[in-house]
Amino acid sequence: MSLGSTPRQTDIFRSTAEFCEPRVRPDSIYALLHRECFTLFPDELFEDLFADLGRRSVPPLIVAVVMVLQRLEGCSDREAVERFTYDARWKYAAGGLPFDYPGFAHTVLVDMRARLARSERPRRIFERTLEVARSAGLVGARRVLDSTPLYDAVATMDTVTLVRSAIRGVLTVAGEREEPLRAHLRRDDDYRTSGKPAADYDDPAARLALVEALARDGSALLAALDGERVPTPLAEAASLLATVLGQDLEAGEDGRFAIARRVAPDRVISTVDPDARHGHKTQAHGFDGYKGHVALDPDHELITATAVTAGNRGDAAAAPDLLAPDLPVAEAEPDAPPTSSDDPALTVYGDAAYGAGELLERLEVAGVVSRVKVQPPSAPGGRFTKADFAIDLGARTVTCPAGEVAPLRGVVRVIAEFGNACAACPLASRCTSSAQGRTIAIGPHESLLARGRAAQRDPAWRADYRATRPLVERKIAHLMRRRHGGRRARVRGQSKVAADFALLAAAVNLARLAVLGLVHSGSTWATQTG
Repeated sequence: MSLGSTPRQTDIFRSTAEFCEPRVRPDSIYALLHRECFTLFPDELFEDLFADLGRRSVPPLIVAVVMVLQRLEGCSDREAVERFTYDARWKYAAGGLPFDYPGFAHTVLVDMRARLARSERPRRIFERTLEVARSAGLVGARRVLDSTPLYDAVATMDTVTLVRSAIRGVLTVAGEREEPLRAHLRRDDDYRTSGKPAADYDDPAARLALVEALARDGSALLAALDGERVPTPLAEAASLLATVLGQDLEAGEDGRFAIARRVAPDRVISTVDPDARHGHKTQAHGFDGYKGHVALDPDHELITATAVTAGNRGDAAAAPDLLAPDLPVAEAEPDAPPTSSDDPALTVYGDAAYGAGELLERLEVAGVVSRVKVQPPSAPGGRFTKADFAIDLGARTVTCPAGEVAPLRGVVRVIAEFGNACAACPLASRCTSSAQGRTIAIGPHESLLARGRAAQRDPAWRADYRATRPLVERKIAHLMRRRHGGRRARVRGQSKVAADFALLAAAVNLARLAVLGLVHSGSTWATQTG
């Protein structure tokens, strides 16, 4: 398929421009796209996605505009094409197309997402919005980080359904090996249909027998494939089956399999979307799926980076990816010339979920000003915390609240043990319940964490944080305002969810740029107010 071209010449009597111009607010995303779509998303921006010869594609500019509006308004593919066909504003946004400009099949959107995913620049629509914002001087030197749950687009499976589905997955992709593999199965089930097998789940013995039979069939398939060279799809399906068996089942002393009385730390929750995980936004709020992470420029409320991780990943793990485009060039390229001393230092804001020592160390090495909260130390039962102990890393000593001094010992695991000194201490009941006395463990980033806690007690630090940090929560509310396509993922798999989340961020950025009055003047971008 070759590159199609968006028509630029319109019939004044059929164009949606004359109809929409007085009716559409000039600071709306429809008006911005109408004014600037040929510069924002020219067909040539997507030229590498198409062949030199072949049937002409639907013009990529039109598809890009539809994709952006689709994400902003939370439409399915079919709904988006219907909006483009019958809603004059959508055709107006695509350059003022005629009222009778034909629609296209919803599969065009599926095809464009697939082409972008295979390309070297899969997030180019988001990158383009950021590029024009930088050109207009709308991206400053401050970043606020935050995350939000993204509920997966599949049902979380129980152990029985999970194991059976994994077995079925192996047989489905086995190809010519299917019949030999089926010869190893012993349970009365052809595994050709999905769903939970019929059984008397109120009978404990029947449940155990079902789990045992599924475990035996799954183990037999893995044993039959052990040591063989198999195609990648079959290898991946077998790996998933092994993971599911290992995480949810355990063999008893009698050799029989049963459901494990534990939850694996990285438990796969669905064979339909193996990347999704159990997550916790707070201790009381759990969810299944992913986390969407954003970096926000608080000065103009524009999203500068996005990332998606499994739901059980910590927020701080995604921070390096969010900040990579903004960290000093010298950190990524040691031989590059240093940045100008006149450039303001990057300042990063984040709640205590980002206050990990590894991230604080990276920010310090890069010369970034940290406004990242550090979680205060805690102790069970309201006892003395680590903050109540005087830690002298230079002298390698720790002094307890009662004045006892213990040396720091160890290299990999550095600890101070007060031991027998706690036995006669009048403050022991407020410090520890251990018969061996109180122990203080020192991490590799102890000094960084201590400095972070001291800094956030400064009134100026706290005032800056409180004035800036809430802006990212409002922006996340803009992203999540629609249940489907916002909070609820529309696709399966981490890479697809990440691409969809970046497209949503691009749409929200364009809506914000419209409010700021973005215009293309000559060869530069500017704002009508700036």
